[in-house]
Amino acid sequence: KKIENQTNRQVTYSKRRNGLFKKAHELTVLCDAKVSILMISSTQKLHEYISPPATTKQLFDNYQKAVGVDLWQTHYEKMQEHLRKLKEVNRNLRREIRQRMGESLNDMGYDHMVNLIEDMDNSLRLIRDRKYKVIGNQIDTSKKKLRNVEEIHKNLVLEFDARQEDPHYGLVENEGDYNSVLGFPNGGPRIIALRLPPNHHLNHHPNHLHGGGGSDLTTFHLLDQ
Repeated sequence: KKIENQTNRQVTYSKRRNGLFKKAHELTVLCDAKVSILMISSTQKLHEYISPPATTKQLFDNYQKAVGVDLWQTHYEKMQEHLRKLKEVNRNLRREIRQRMGESLNDMGYDHMVNLIEDMDNSLRLIRDRKYKVIGNQIDTSKKKLRNVEEIHKNLVLEFDARQEDPHYGLVENEGDYNSVLGFPNGGPRIIALRLPPNHHLNHHPNHLHGGGGSDLTTFHLLDQ
């Protein structure tokens, strides 16, 4: 009976296979026989032995002659039938393409022509829906780009108007970098820099960086409340 343990079954298969191939080789050498063995294991692995210098096809041809059968005829007939069906499908598709282009309409009956018109209308509807969807997506993308550009333009206009209204005063740009340079990256006394007119002097202020004037950049501590 069948060996249930898979490992034992595989070991037994390998030993018996090698023994069988050895016997086939002995028959080939001792008796000048032509032997062919095909074996497929439970794991779908193919093992074969063929008496040298014969080939598998030669042995099958000899088998057909000895038995009087044609092993390939049934397979050939199935292939021919499949090929015939494919050719028929190809002819129908080509005829349908010509009819959709307004050709080969003489042999069409009324019902067939009505069906063709309905098919073409359905195809046009699908193409039109797809086109509208693509155009809609393009319009949505363009609107998003336009809104982004308008937002950027609005911010630039506000910034320009602010500078026009107060040309002499303004916070130093990149405040974070400015604070980091002064040693206060994470809190501590905050420093603000104001740009004053050239004729304005604050030499009396204790936090003035330049005692002799010459620069209009002045810093002030922002006291914690």
